[in-house]
Amino acid sequence: METTADRPSEDARPAGDVAADPRPVEDRLTQAADVDAVTLHVGDLGAMTDYYRDALGLVTLAEGRAARREGHAEEQGGETSGRGEVVLGRRGRPVLVLRHTPGLPQPSRRQAGLFHTAVLFDDQRDLAATVLTAARHPRSTYVGSADHLVSEAFYFTDPEGNGIELYRDRPRETWTRGPGSRVLMDSLWLDPQEYLRAHVDEAAVTGLTDAAAKVGHVHLQVGDLATARDFYVETLGFDVAAEMPGALFVAVGGYHHHLAMNTWNSAGAGPRASTLGLGDVTITVPTRADLDAAVTRLRRRGVQVADDGAVVRTTDPWRNSVTLQERAAA
Repeated sequence: METTADRPSEDARPAGDVAADPRPVEDRLTQAADVDAVTLHVGDLGAMTDYYRDALGLVTLAEGRAARREGHAEEQGGETSGRGEVVLGRRGRPVLVLRHTPGLPQPSRRQAGLFHTAVLFDDQRDLAATVLTAARHPRSTYVGSADHLVSEAFYFTDPEGNGIELYRDRPRETWTRGPGSRVLMDSLWLDPQEYLRAHVDEAAVTGLTDAAAKVGHVHLQVGDLATARDFYVETLGFDVAAEMPGALFVAVGGYHHHLAMNTWNSAGAGPRASTLGLGDVTITVPTRADLDAAVTRLRRRGVQVADDGAVVRTTDPWRNSVTLQERAAA
């Protein structure tokens, strides 16, 4: 989700019926799919690594050639030796892959690409601790906060202009659902100072790296929503979770959204040029059979796919790279 500064009123109403989805099961992505670490092209690897370590409490999980995690894909149209790459996360779980790609320009605000990477925390204490350290960091830009009914969220921009959402979900049993069990969302005022006063624990602030965190969802800028729906729903197989003016939210398993696409800044945008920013969005599935089903759907719709037996690589209509891979055993 995003802030009121970035888009029109966010009263997301139900749009259809998940339970009565007319698509056969083979045309839908497995309900056990999830999003994984997001890859960013960065111009200053050292500074960006320091930022995410100091502001968000992420730790280095791998770097250099070791950062080429088994099964982690290269995006189409580019190559890397694995040098100049850092995998960051918490408690062994990757959140971001920073790939040093010097010489690329900054993306335009109006082009397709990343709107934000949303990092999900388990509880208010861990969220508030991370929000405080991010707000205190001299290279953070605080964007805003919002109560989305299903979640509490705070927004920042990193030193190279990439959007960040820090959020926690309210318990699913408290979510309000409309027709077809669609989750209702909104953007209501959330006082950041009051939130921090209520939930900051200094012990949590000093122990950020001990708290769990993961990518909860990824929000993209695209050129038009009809094309986005054709790719992410009709082809890749996500379910529509919600629609609103200028935005589409998709998910599996009844979640409020694993991916979102909006045109608030990027309406009419064509395929992306090579820039800093988004390198790859990774989606994990439980089994190789789930990957095979995705490959079949993509190829049936004429989408180019690279399948090396371990991962499946493709791009959306705006040259946003999408990787599907089997989920690593716990």
